[in-house]
Amino acid sequence: MPRSDLAQEAAELLSVANTSGARSLNQLVVLAARQVAACTGATAVLWRSGEPPVYAASHPDLPGLAEVEFGCGRGPAIDALAGGGPVSCPDTLDETRWPEYASAALRCGVRCCVTLAYQSGADAVTLSLFSARPRSLESGQLALAELLTAFGGAVMGNAAEYGDACRAALHWQAAAESRALVDQAKGMLMQALGCTAEAALARMRQISQEQNLRVTDVAQRIIDSRGTRPARVKTTGTV
Repeated sequence: MPRSDLAQEAAELLSVANTSGARSLNQLVVLAARQVAACTGATAVLWRSGEPPVYAASHPDLPGLAEVEFGCGRGPAIDALAGGGPVSCPDTLDETRWPEYASAALRCGVRCCVTLAYQSGADAVTLSLFSARPRSLESGQLALAELLTAFGGAVMGNAAEYGDACRAALHWQAAAESRALVDQAKGMLMQALGCTAEAALARMRQISQEQNLRVTDVAQRIIDSRGTRPARVKTTGTV
């Protein structure tokens, strides 16, 4: 049976302080297959507006079920997203709502499934649990709702913040590298021309405008030329 601290464990496992959304999905399906009673496999899908769905599965046969659902446009995950609540299939042998999905599930040995959805604005996460025995998964199990809620909050909140932080860090790193490049070239010009820092920077900006180059490109050429006077900087090619 699932442990009483399942939701807390899910939140800890799915912390994205140093992981990605895809890795979080993998952690989720492993946790679900291990912790949820009667669950023999699981898939999780991250749906973001304007982006292809990202999914993970606990068994190599299960990704095919998600692909069938995406291909035909109907299935438990799509219904769960549309309705906002759990969608269950007590027995795939008797399922008539999604014939393509039910046939694929039977080929994988799946006789029972339940899918839950967590939505936040235009983004959503679905978690599908599978069993080889019919009528063995209950959609009302509190552990399932706790698990999905904990995961949804972590992956769509923290993961988005983590992604924003990574992009900002890359921007800051690039800006810092550009400043360091310009400062190095500026120092070389000051030594070569016997001018002030302001005058060296003004000269680099003048070359940038005259030759339609970025200041960082001018700085790189100056560094590569080992302090050659700016009048000799070539206008062709890119370093």
